[in-house]
Amino acid sequence: MAEILKDSGNLESTTVGVFRTAATVKGGRRFSFSSLVVIGDRKGRVGYGYGKSREVPSAIEKAQKIAKRALTDVPMIGRTIHHEVEGRFGASRVRLIPASPGTGVVAGHTVRAVLELAGVQDCLTKCYGSTNKIHVVKAVFDGLSRLRLPEEIATLRGKDLGKTEIAKRIERSRKLTGVGAASSTEPATENEKTGGETS
Repeated sequence: MAEILKDSGNLESTTVGVFRTAATVKGGRRFSFSSLVVIGDRKGRVGYGYGKSREVPSAIEKAQKIAKRALTDVPMIGRTIHHEVEGRFGASRVRLIPASPGTGVVAGHTVRAVLELAGVQDCLTKCYGSTNKIHVVKAVFDGLSRLRLPEEIATLRGKDLGKTEIAKRIERSRKLTGVGAASSTEPATENEKTGGETS
């Protein structure tokens, strides 16, 4: 469950994992803890942090401070991402696939934490290789960093790409059900706001 951070605007924090390590010393075993935390505002900004300490609360606090300094922007269209992308870190690979409005986030706990705090509400995902939480989170962020806006690609290629497949799906869904209309990147017209009624 995400918790709202104090004195940080509308940033929310989720602890993805707490890990315990033990060092054998002369007097016995000495334990230390590390934590992996993801924070975001659910509006396109998300970051992660990894902190270590002798106690769990201070490890989480350190990770939150590191995550605040590492916030990145995620380009989105409506409630999903612009195109399919695959992120890699170590032996972990995570594929992120845009989905039609109403699909939801189809992902495991680790990937879901990142996508939900980024504000992505419709996305299909698949993990390959290692499922180590730290590696999976880094792979997701690698994938998010590879996202590009259609305008950027059009400028690089010197071509007009037109509407992307996911943009067509969102538009089709809006016409049929109205799902995703409120979170579209286009502002609603006066007619749409009043539900098509005229005075």
